[in-house]
Amino acid sequence: MTANSLRSFAGGLMMAATVCGAVYFFGVNDVSSTQAEETLTVAEMKTSLAEDGYHIYTEEEWQEHLAAITAEVYEEAEANGTQGEESQEEENEVSVEYRTKLILTVSSGMTSIDVGNALVRAEIIDNSMAFFNEVERRGLANALRPGTFEIDSNMSLDEIISIIFR
Repeated sequence: MTANSLRSFAGGLMMAATVCGAVYFFGVNDVSSTQAEETLTVAEMKTSLAEDGYHIYTEEEWQEHLAAITAEVYEEAEANGTQGEESQEEENEVSVEYRTKLILTVSSGMTSIDVGNALVRAEIIDNSMAFFNEVERRGLANALRPGTFEIDSNMSLDEIISIIFR
């Protein structure tokens, strides 16, 4: 290759880079037309979730719902005619059980530590290292498979491991 042909080649590369840069920065931006993302209103989201069988409450509605349940429990206890100090203490104690459900999506490349951290953030388990150590003890660290799993806060550690590591 001669010096002139090398200069011509370099000049062509510079010209191509300049044209590509100009088109990139000054060309038509039609990104908004390609991203037709549907945005739902709050009412539409509630309707959609209600059709799927979910119950949606605002914080105020939830507090009213809890108060109504508490009132029903007190009325039922009074109707049953409970007497004595023990029954009065039981009336004052209204147990509301909170259950957490988690839809866990395990993608390729995740480790059992990542899964344990996700379970701790969702308040399903208390300690991610206990989860990791149990998985290691069972020799399942390499058996983590990608997928979507439904985990419930009432499940034991053994049940959670058996669901995720089949």
